[in-house]
Amino acid sequence: MLLVRTFQASRHHTFNTFRSFSTTQRRDADFTHAVIGGGAVIHAGLYYGHDSLKTKLCLQGKGMLYEYCKKNQVGFKNCGKWVVAQTDEQMAELQKVHDFATSMEIPIRFLSHEEAKRREPDVRAEAGVLESPSTGIVDSHGYMQALHGDFEEFGGTTALASPVSRIQAPPGGRGDWKIWTAPPSASEPIPSSPSAAVPELEGEDTSITAETIVNSAGLYACAINNMILPPERHRKPYYAKGSYFSYAKSHPKPSTLVYPAPMPGHGGLGTHLTIDMAGRVRFGPDVEWVDSPGDLAPTANTERFKAAVADIKSYLPSIDADDIALDYAGIRPKLGKLGAVASGKGFQDFYIKLEEGYDGFVNLLGIESPGLTASLAIAEEVHEMLYRR
Repeated sequence: MLLVRTFQASRHHTFNTFRSFSTTQRRDADFTHAVIGGGAVIHAGLYYGHDSLKTKLCLQGKGMLYEYCKKNQVGFKNCGKWVVAQTDEQMAELQKVHDFATSMEIPIRFLSHEEAKRREPDVRAEAGVLESPSTGIVDSHGYMQALHGDFEEFGGTTALASPVSRIQAPPGGRGDWKIWTAPPSASEPIPSSPSAAVPELEGEDTSITAETIVNSAGLYACAINNMILPPERHRKPYYAKGSYFSYAKSHPKPSTLVYPAPMPGHGGLGTHLTIDMAGRVRFGPDVEWVDSPGDLAPTANTERFKAAVADIKSYLPSIDADDIALDYAGIRPKLGKLGAVASGKGFQDFYIKLEEGYDGFVNLLGIESPGLTASLAIAEEVHEMLYRR
């Protein structure tokens, strides 16, 4: 798929354009397609319910991603994941995950206490361990570079550091879209005033036209939505910031990902143990609701840090808390302060729609985890919306 480079969440408000599809339509526009946004743990698809887009696209995308990485020499490790329970209540949540995965034919199994202790002696799991063997990690930067290389090889053009300042829909609902971009120094759009402010001394905005527009702007996707749709269809963005923690010592060092049992209604999946491609251990993310998509500095909060360490020690008791330190932070684009798993109330699915009344406008909102895993399948979904339905 030629669209995959551009169908993931991004902090940057950039447009990518290309003439990659054959079409019998006129070619008056500068480009056939303009995609606002860019940028990209291989999830197994355990948490998102039977009928959600997150489950459908995660399961489809997982296989596509492993295949793409093998074909294009992108680094990945199919290291597997453990979800651990310390109490009967947590074990009941693991049973729900197991039953759902089994119903969807996702590889899953409970480990015996003996096998768990033999394989990962430092991991505590008082009540049980659920193993997801198809979960893995991927070199996300290498993945994005490979996709970008494919995109340009097939004739795509990328405009970086080009914040979108204004979008004009086709007159009467049909025709070409017009997209203006501002200089890099322009202010970021905000929900109440979605157009970026442009310093007068910088000169006029530049613009392009396109037959089709795809909003894949990640943290800024609601602002793009609000530039195009009428006020009654505007969306308010929510930002779930997660800080990660590094660990300086070489022990304990599990070789698999370790997650606590899911907490229904929680905005994330708990402070879990992750491993990068170099084998370094990190923990996170926690969940902190913030007001700005630019609030990317890890939060130095004593109480939050203590809570994260307590979470980590619940499944890795021998860890030395003195060697845990703040590392980096990321932000998930949310459409509400809603749960990350379908078993709780208020679960928010991906929003992927060909917007009614706006010919050629595909809107992608709330593309958070498992957006990277699902990225290639999301591209297929958008292509199907535009050309097969």
